[in-house]
Amino acid sequence: MKELEGIWQPLYAELGGEEAPKMMLEKMEIELAGGKYAVRFGGLTADHGFYTIDAEGHLSLVGVAGPNAGRTIPSIFKFTGETLSICYGLGGKRPEKHHTGKDPELYLVNYVRKG
Repeated sequence: MKELEGIWQPLYAELGGEEAPKMMLEKMEIELAGGKYAVRFGGLTADHGFYTIDAEGHLSLVGVAGPNAGRTIPSIFKFTGETLSICYGLGGKRPEKHHTGKDPELYLVNYVRKG
């Protein structure tokens, strides 16, 4: 899915209903290209691996190196205008909606394309 490809800057993120500090988000980015992903913090790659999109349009990340090495993270995504919203199922279960509630295994991030 070509719409996903590019470098994305997080604008908003929450884990289990707790908002991530804006200062942290300003230093992060995710690149999705050619079936590979890389998460960078302060310009350094912190996590990378592969991603797939299944027939239902669900996104899954497979970590190769970094804190998610060896993990598969089932996710859902949607576009709202120029914003890409991804809800990650950190506990291995695919989220059902773009909302974390109080669930510490759900991580929601809203991104805008860089550049």
